[in-house]
Amino acid sequence: MSITISAKELSERIQSGKKQTILAAMWYRNGRDGYSQFCSDHIPTALFCDTAAALSGLPSSENGRNPLPNLNLLNKWFSKWGISADRDIVVYDDHHGLFAARAWWIFKWVGLSRVFILDGGQKAWEALGEETLGGPGNLPGYREVLATGGHLPVATIEEVKAHTGLLIDAREPNRFAGRKEFLDLKAGHIPGAVNISTRSVLNADGTFKSAAQLQELFSQAGINTAADVDNAIIYSGSGNHSAQVIAAMNIAGLGTPRHYIGGWSQWSADPRNPVETGD
Repeated sequence: MSITISAKELSERIQSGKKQTILAAMWYRNGRDGYSQFCSDHIPTALFCDTAAALSGLPSSENGRNPLPNLNLLNKWFSKWGISADRDIVVYDDHHGLFAARAWWIFKWVGLSRVFILDGGQKAWEALGEETLGGPGNLPGYREVLATGGHLPVATIEEVKAHTGLLIDAREPNRFAGRKEFLDLKAGHIPGAVNISTRSVLNADGTFKSAAQLQELFSQAGINTAADVDNAIIYSGSGNHSAQVIAAMNIAGLGTPRHYIGGWSQWSADPRNPVETGD
């Protein structure tokens, strides 16, 4: 089953009255908080997902910029959204798909199976000529699902240090190479990592490349089978870019690698950790 849904299919679902929960994953951006962005412009029937508050724990040098969320707090958000076992969940954002991918990965990690990413996000919706709405969004239903965690593989910093298999860095090439760094304490990457950036898994319009194209891309990095994925660990700055590449691996039919959520933000915060630069 695909993990993405097209804007056309989502429009048909909404018009047919199909029961689903649509979550707009918004983050503070361009001087505006996520909720104000949502209230000014969102897809009909959507609910607001505060990505920073709901899908991440408290940032620290010990745990990284966007660590795993507290499950008790996440379950309170599940109540606000009315997460139900009989409804698909469609996540989207208006910023390159990174926050939607984060939401998709977190929801899979806590045990939800029917989660889909709107391919191309709100831009794809608007490109189709569909309307957007202002205001606080739809009223939620009743929560019937409890988030439990641990349903997708993760890796700790100690496991990354001991890892002898493939290590993937999903950040943009300039950050990977250490040519620039505007978020974390050092520039560069974890020694031995290879770079598969989010940019490489997307088309120019922000939609994911086809399964065949993604298979070829991952093959160039030595990832050809589910066994290769099982022996891989992926990271980014703090788990957003890497979530998008994990989604691409699933589209390619390869499965899900271990996810080092602490990522470069955690690794670079410790001066004892080695740093590598260059392509």
